[in-house]
Amino acid sequence: MHAAIRYRLLNNFTVFISIIGVAVALLDSGFTLPNWLQHVFHILYLVIIFLGFVVTTGRYIYSKKPLTINKVAVFDLLTSIAIIILLVAHFTDLIRSGLAVSVDGFVAIKIAVLVTFIREISDHDFNLDRTFLNPAQFFILSFLSVVLVGALLLMMPNATTQPLSFIDALFTATSAVCVTGLIVVDTATYYTTFGQVIIMGLIQIGGLGILTFVTYFSYFFKGGVSYETQLSISEMSYMRGTGDVVATLKSILYVTFAVESLAAAFIYASIYDLPGMDLSERLFFSVFHAISAFCNAGFSTFSAGLYDDALRFNYPLQLIIGITFIFGGMGFVIVVNVLRYLRYRVQRLIYRRNQRYAYLPWLLNINSRITLITTGALLLVGLIGVMLFEYNGVLADHGSFYGKLVTGIFTAATPRTAGFNSIDMGDLAFPTIMLTIFLMWIGASPNSTGGGIKTSTFAIALLNTLSLARGQTRVEVFKREIAEISVRRAFSIMWLSLLVIGMGVTLISYDQPELDLIKVVFECFSAYSTVGLSLNLTTELSDFSKMVISVIMFVGRVGMLTLFIALFKNMRERNYRYPTEEITIN
Repeated sequence: MHAAIRYRLLNNFTVFISIIGVAVALLDSGFTLPNWLQHVFHILYLVIIFLGFVVTTGRYIYSKKPLTINKVAVFDLLTSIAIIILLVAHFTDLIRSGLAVSVDGFVAIKIAVLVTFIREISDHDFNLDRTFLNPAQFFILSFLSVVLVGALLLMMPNATTQPLSFIDALFTATSAVCVTGLIVVDTATYYTTFGQVIIMGLIQIGGLGILTFVTYFSYFFKGGVSYETQLSISEMSYMRGTGDVVATLKSILYVTFAVESLAAAFIYASIYDLPGMDLSERLFFSVFHAISAFCNAGFSTFSAGLYDDALRFNYPLQLIIGITFIFGGMGFVIVVNVLRYLRYRVQRLIYRRNQRYAYLPWLLNINSRITLITTGALLLVGLIGVMLFEYNGVLADHGSFYGKLVTGIFTAATPRTAGFNSIDMGDLAFPTIMLTIFLMWIGASPNSTGGGIKTSTFAIALLNTLSLARGQTRVEVFKREIAEISVRRAFSIMWLSLLVIGMGVTLISYDQPELDLIKVVFECFSAYSTVGLSLNLTTELSDFSKMVISVIMFVGRVGMLTLFIALFKNMRERNYRYPTEEITIN
């Protein structure tokens, strides 16, 4: 018993010191420190790794369960072997260099410290205390915390090629975490590779949500997630129940990393002969743009983005990135449902006579049907509009019809919160600008990496309007009735979005009256819908205007309705109803 208590105390101490180790590793990477201090940090890293080995071993010695070969045991074994190999390689290089200390020489050691931190913190119970913070408040604070930490990291000297102000760092971090893509400084030239890695990490965390990672690690190492945590997650993501929460989170992570890996491989194949880039630069370009595309962030390591001279006519690259951000913008739950449906159809085709694969009704649920139809319709409307308004405009540089078609599809799809541009946005015709604003406002689908009012919201509002025109009292589609709460939520999201955007336009126009109003409107719609497209206005904004855009990006990512839920206490449903009265509307 005493030994077990000592082990638990050692475990808690390891968690505490590993947190310090991760913070020290970030400082060590972001600042150029004197050699003696790097030696001290080096000792701290080794102590943390050693404690990690001790605690991991003790976890199996003092475990009350019989020792079995499971995924956690395999992970611990493989991680331990990998860390030992890294330590041997590190000390071999250190001895050969005459014990010379360098920042780059400790990359493997820092990774080992990070792995130790994740392993130990995940062994503790993770519960969302609903009496202290409701799910909406926790969701907002998690994003706000990542934004502030990201801003501080981007201000470190080794992250930039020149000093960065706090306002610009906060704007960039907000844009990355909220997967927007608006930039006030050039990502390609202003940030070092270390700074671009920080931005890439913020995009990945912001796209998936820190709660997704925390919950999954807790499930992986602890074997389960508390009911209270599952209930909170289901409320934040509007899931019907708690039974599929963990399964859905697992599917989200697996699909995300699978799609990003596949996209990175195809992107690399499309730029294999790009001049002026070596192997490592092409690999980094591929991974960065795969993550940025799937998360609908719109960040690029090229100053002109995909409009760069070396990329604008690379149509395979445009198609790959376009398919990736459309996939990411469909919504995780929708993607998982569609993949299950496709798997079922393939199985039905192969095993026709097997009763196990009998017909299953509504495997493709109503959410997926509405999302797929709305997404396809908006993409078609956008393509027709772009080809009609810009065939002899920004598309004129693309001589062949194939080139114009690919660029037209990309330009029609990117306002759906992707933010990549393969054309000069400043040269767009006014009708195209208005069409782009409309598409940006609608945005991506629910539970996706994108923003906007969402495709389902627009579809429900349109269906409600059509039902009123037909004299119907219910909203019906696909032989299903849309719940009244969904209709009410849709119209609340729509008017709240216009309220936030209108306030942003008013504040920026008051602070900088010299700016073109249509550019300000475009910028605010882009910020709220976390798109990242701009009519070349972002760099002209004042510090006050940058803060306004940052707030709009944050509100657009977490959702104005979520903010209201976080601020106001939920009233209990009363067991009575007042008499119904109709109000004169028009």
